Amino acid sequence: MEQKHMVHIPPTQMGGMDENEKIDLVEIFYLLWGHAVYIILCAVLGGIVAFGYTRFLVTPLYQAEAKLYMVSASAGSMIDISDLQLGSQLTSDYKQLMVSRPLLEDVIEELDLEMGYQTLKSMVSIQNPGDTRILQVSVVSDDPNLSCEIANELVDQAVVYLPRIMECDEPNVVERAVVPGSAFSPNYTRNMMLGVLAGMVLCCAVLLVRFLLNDAYVTAEDVARHLGTQPLASIPETDMEEYQKQMKFARVRTKEVTA
Repeated sequence: MEQKHMVHIPPTQMGGMDENEKIDLVEIFYLLWGHAVYIILCAVLGGIVAFGYTRFLVTPLYQAEAKLYMVSASAGSMIDISDLQLGSQLTSDYKQLMVSRPLLEDVIEELDLEMGYQTLKSMVSIQNPGDTRILQVSVVSDDPNLSCEIANELVDQAVVYLPRIMECDEPNVVERAVVPGSAFSPNYTRNMMLGVLAGMVLCCAVLLVRFLLNDAYVTAEDVARHLGTQPLASIPETDMEEYQKQMKFARVRTKEVTA
């Protein structure tokens, strides 16, 4: 009968990690702490690059907002609970119809815009704050005056278009858009903070990769940790060229003294 022999394979040969080869978090901490100056410099550089990119390469966008109130009263009477429920249900329909192709095409025709329906739709955002029956119409573009004109024209067209389609009362214009005084985007502070964070992470990643790929034994502790043997002595590093100069100078001085 054939006997089978079992071969014991050490964990390190099976792809496992030996206890001495585990990453020392304390050592990594001191590695990063010792290069704190470089990490700070990379963080500052990342913030400067992010600010420059945002300032000179990103086009500022301006947002103008107008508001509509969805009216749903019964035949001239006061608004009751059923009217409120109906108005809340119709709000979702209003949000879809506000960005419908016929309505946006009317806006393009009235303002003589040189853009298509899909382009204008991407500039328009319809929001319903909370549980209200108020629609917030937002328009974002790179021209503050154009954003204001489109937002106001959109609510004007909605007042006429929506009652005709839905056979309901006209919505009321709560607030007309005004020309925005400052850019809606980009956010300089956020981009600079992201640049600072990216610089720090990149610098730390480079330091860690260099640390993990460096298999040279620099100190006696490295030899003891990886080989399990305590070295008896160590030879200090020296500059051989400087050593040879010193030796040559010593020989010259010796000849001068003996002479």
